[in-house]
Amino acid sequence: MAYFITLLICFITSVLITPLVKKLAFKIGATDRPNQRKVHQKIMPRLGGLAIYIAFIVGVVFLDPDNVFEVPILLGSVIIIITGFLDDLFELSPKVKLAGQLLAAFVVVVFGGVQVEYINLPFGSQLHFGFLSIPLTILWIVGITNAINLIDGLDGLAAGVSAIALITISWMAILKGDMFVTGMGFILLGSILGFLIYNFHPAKIFMGDTGALFLGYMISVLSLLGFKNVTAISFIIPVIILGVPISDTFFAIIRRLLKKQPLSAPDKSHLHHCLLRLGYSHRQTVLIIYGMSALFGLVAIILSKAAAWVSMIILTIVVLALELIAEKIGLVGKNYRPILKIVRGIRYANMRK
Repeated sequence: MAYFITLLICFITSVLITPLVKKLAFKIGATDRPNQRKVHQKIMPRLGGLAIYIAFIVGVVFLDPDNVFEVPILLGSVIIIITGFLDDLFELSPKVKLAGQLLAAFVVVVFGGVQVEYINLPFGSQLHFGFLSIPLTILWIVGITNAINLIDGLDGLAAGVSAIALITISWMAILKGDMFVTGMGFILLGSILGFLIYNFHPAKIFMGDTGALFLGYMISVLSLLGFKNVTAISFIIPVIILGVPISDTFFAIIRRLLKKQPLSAPDKSHLHHCLLRLGYSHRQTVLIIYGMSALFGLVAIILSKAAAWVSMIILTIVVLALELIAEKIGLVGKNYRPILKIVRGIRYANMRK
């Protein structure tokens, strides 16, 4: 019951604080101006993540989860919030933003002990990461942080996808009896939902990097806490939960490598851009991606209960479906269609027989 009360407190706090943050953003110049790469057509305040963070802190103080991970996680969150705030205000260079993310991840991994040290393999053996444990965990945190940031391109998109991921993480934490992850998940969920009232299309405020980096950081850490040192199949579960931002980031990397562009180069070919080009409205695109996120969450829950061979079949289907969707909507490029070309070749060969 305390978790639901905390969720409500965070929701109300976020609803009350967001308009004040909006005024602050305009006052200090933390605004987002339209350009050829962006969808919005007017100047928008982009400091909304600060409202989410304030509501989050209120929730933490109210619930006071008693866990050794708490202080390092909060310290890392302060670093990531400062990084996002400065970027929303001054537009930091990619290198400076990355430095802030690495520092936040380093704090929670080294001082908080949030590390994936080994994976339990089939037949009773284990795969120990050894000295690679720390860099691999830091890479996960920074990667997910940036993945959430990359999908923050439409009203309510990053907030909604994050909320769906947190619902999945919290539900699975409840099933495992992990009250710390459950509590933190509920706190974040309430904070996001309160902000989403102002952020859903047509948005009155953007979360900015303050929000996107913070949510990415927290989701990456909570997913590690919920699934660290587990089986090989279970280790895939946090990847599935975050399937939308991870796959979008993956295909963005492929796209930029094929075009010989820097990985940090912005473009207008992300998942939401492709759906918009297909003729879907702003709101329809967001709801479609919400649906995809919910489907990934459902798959993750099924995988957590399924036998290993069933999990492998499901994972194969998911990967194949993602590739086909990417090719169909042009996520990598109009000419990138290896599987579709094979299918067409088979059809053509059969027609000639």
